[in-house]
Amino acid sequence: MNIPAGATSPDTARTLADPDTPFAVVDVRKTRRNIERLAARAGRLGVALRPHVKTAKSLDVAGLLHDDTPCPVTVSTLAEAEAFADGGYTDITYAVGIDPHKLPRVLALLRRGVTLRILLDSTEQAAFVAEASRQAGLPLPTQIEIDCDGHRGGVKPDATALPEIGRILHDAGCLDGVLTHAGESYFAHTAEEQRLAAKNERDTAVAAAERLRAAGLPVATVSVGSTPTAHAADDLTGVTELRAGNYVFFDLVMAGLGVCHIEDLALSVVVTVVGHRPERGWIITDGGWMAMSRDRGTAVQAQDQGYGLVTDLDGNLVPGLVMTAASQEHGTLTARDGAHLPDLPVGTRLRILPNHACATAAQHHGYHVIDSTRTASTAPAIQTFWERVTGW
Repeated sequence: MNIPAGATSPDTARTLADPDTPFAVVDVRKTRRNIERLAARAGRLGVALRPHVKTAKSLDVAGLLHDDTPCPVTVSTLAEAEAFADGGYTDITYAVGIDPHKLPRVLALLRRGVTLRILLDSTEQAAFVAEASRQAGLPLPTQIEIDCDGHRGGVKPDATALPEIGRILHDAGCLDGVLTHAGESYFAHTAEEQRLAAKNERDTAVAAAERLRAAGLPVATVSVGSTPTAHAADDLTGVTELRAGNYVFFDLVMAGLGVCHIEDLALSVVVTVVGHRPERGWIITDGGWMAMSRDRGTAVQAQDQGYGLVTDLDGNLVPGLVMTAASQEHGTLTARDGAHLPDLPVGTRLRILPNHACATAAQHHGYHVIDSTRTASTAPAIQTFWERVTGW
């Protein structure tokens, strides 16, 4: 990591008042609590938990998942797969549809002893995966993506192509199982809607697995999951593993769905007040969409949170203050619902809670880590610095 001349390095930063802004902060206490909550739920449901590490892209954060012992994980890029393999992770699912150009990197990881499962949803993909496996003399463990809600990719469990795909993969020794993701659960606004989304996710995946088995094809893995459904599921009979990623940090979208509380959000971005436009009711900060991302996920919820809610450095919400606009390097804070615009002089530091933790985390090269169980006489103390392993 290169630190610009004159900047405060992670090694010299002592409190949130020290590093140059904007920068990302992770509360390790909240992160641990979020991790423990879902792990306990998966245990009660009797399924393995395969966390999605695309949110933090950090070996340090992943180390919290299983007492610093590598556990099964999900990734969304081959760069993530390679970085986590370098970190000792050997059981990885690459949960994005495969194409021929990526197969050499997949095979390289398999030859290193990494069990890397790939994903597809067509006979075309199955054919080139089967051929690559035969040419390499190495099985490529492959899951068939099942469409449970029309959100994105996948085949329907009753599709004619499903057993055809399964047969092509099985004959090449590549069929591992099925995987689905309830993407529409991010628009399930009540606990009952989320429970039904989780039930549909399970029912769809299990139906696809049973159809393949009825065709004489073995199905070892039945994988389901999204952060909303993982926290809403009450019965995962027939499922072997549960996936989720956002839950490690949570964000305002998840809070807006009722999956978590604002107090559970473990990721924030520290910004500095750099100007005022009192005639417009604006406070200007040095954190724009390059710090927060352009994600406006709460815009479709009952309460639009703009680009993020504002807290002081201790994490206390500033009543009524919202980041309502962003340019590349500037954020605009305004008061809403009749709230009083606070007097925040130039140089005041604030924290912004993000709409989408995954997207905000992707804007930063690492995280300054604090522990909200520890009191501070001035600004919260920085405990350590966790680097992201990919994406910067």
